[in-house]
Order: sequence, then structure tokens, then C-alpha cells
Amino acid sequence: MTTQFIENMAVEITGEGEPVVCLHGLGGSSNNWTPVEPALANFQLVRFDLPGSARSSGIGGELSIESIAERIVQACGKLGINRAHFLGHSLGTIVCFHIAATQPRLVKSLALFGPLLCPPDAARPNIRARADKARNEGVKGMQEIADAIVAGAISATTRREQPAVSALVRESIMRQDAQGYARCCDALANAKAPSVDAIECPVLLVTGDQDGVAPPQAVRAIADRIPGSRSTVYAQCGHWTTFERAHDCMRDLKDFYSGRFQ
Repeated sequence: MTTQFIENMAVEITGEGEPVVCLHGLGGSSNNWTPVEPALANFQLVRFDLPGSARSSGIGGELSIESIAERIVQACGKLGINRAHFLGHSLGTIVCFHIAATQPRLVKSLALFGPLLCPPDAARPNIRARADKARNEGVKGMQEIADAIVAGAISATTRREQPAVSALVRESIMRQDAQGYARCCDALANAKAPSVDAIECPVLLVTGDQDGVAPPQAVRAIADRIPGSRSTVYAQCGHWTTFERAHDCMRDLKDFYSGRFQ
């Protein structure tokens, strides 16, 4: 594994083969993809810490989905990547959709977990309130945010049967820089849905039946707009799909990539 910093953005590169660009969600990091690495053994993994998140929290200025997408595209260029598979979770899926819509030649496929085009209008005030809490309360606010997310975004089954997942999600959020997290919340709250109807690459959409961020009916509606895409719903699973259902994610990733691109 090698780690590079491109314009203060941390990028981990592992393995050989066709590149898979991995974009985590709000409160996440490159570690979101560790549970599914075995399914990607034949690829080169290019895992970003998104601007404002984890080791990339020091990137200054206002963040937007468009600016994050632009930074990812520029970083791909600097890494010599002119075509790649894209793997995303949550906020990262919005970035993936934007890149696929605006830079279709760069995107060979999309595999998206907890996917959404943008938050529903009813959710935006809560996201802005979370940004204010992180910005104004710092570490204390981040702990309260982490506890709320563990309680609300992970399925009851996962919390009961996989307490290590709850601890991992809580730690991931608690360790975020509060100001960087607030700016990521701002970007999510202001996100505009990209036009996905013209996306032609293969698309896999995965969510949980207890995912309140990317509920199954919303994910199916996205799939209906993208010809040839496929959607999958995991039972007793919340929003942190790769942590809650790692084996299922690996199975579906292997099936998605098997024979289709290699």
C-alpha cells in the first residue's frame, strides 16, 4: 500500500489491475472499503479520504458536491487514471453520480452502497443543524452526533449482533475533525441531484431495508432512471452497508465484476 497526498487529499493505492476509485460517505474514510477488499483482489484500489474528512480535513474553503467531484477528477488525472470503476457510499455516491454524469469517459462502472442523488428537502434542515452542532460544539458535538448516528443509521439487528460495527461507526465519526465534518454536512445539505438518465455504464445499487437515508423505494426509483442498472436490498441492514453486511457486499461485488469487465 502507498499513501499519497494530492492537494492535501489523502489517497491510498493498493494492488494491481484496473483502477477502482473508492469514495466514502459522510463521517467515513478510506477504511469504509477494508471489509470488501477481498472482492476486489484483481483490481487496483484507489481509496480517497474525501475533502473535509479524516486525513483530508485540512483542505480549506467551502465544500460542495461539485467541488469535491472536481478534486477527485483532477486527482485521477494526476495519478494517470483516465478510466476507472467507481465505488461509493452515501455522500460518496452523489459524487460518483456527478462524475458519471459530467465525465462519462472516466467512469467504467458504478457500484454504489446506500445511494442517493441528493437529500430529500425534509432532511436538509437536520443536516444543517448537524453542521452547526459540529461547528459550534467541537469534540462534544461530534460525540453526540456519533451516538445519534449509531442509534439511527445502523439496524437494530446489527447493533445487537455486531457490536463491533457500532463501535467502528462511532469511532469513525468521533475521530472526524469537527470543522471539516461541518463543511461536509454543508455540501450534503446543499447538494443538487445530477442528471443520471444518460448514464450508460453498468450500475449496481445496494441498500438496506432499514436504511432511512437511502430507503429501498428511493433506490429503486434511481434504478428505474438508469437503463440496465440493478438494485439489491439487504434484509435487517441499515445505512452502513459495507460494515453491516460485508459478506453480502463482497458476494454482489464479485458477481457484478465477474466476467463483465475481465
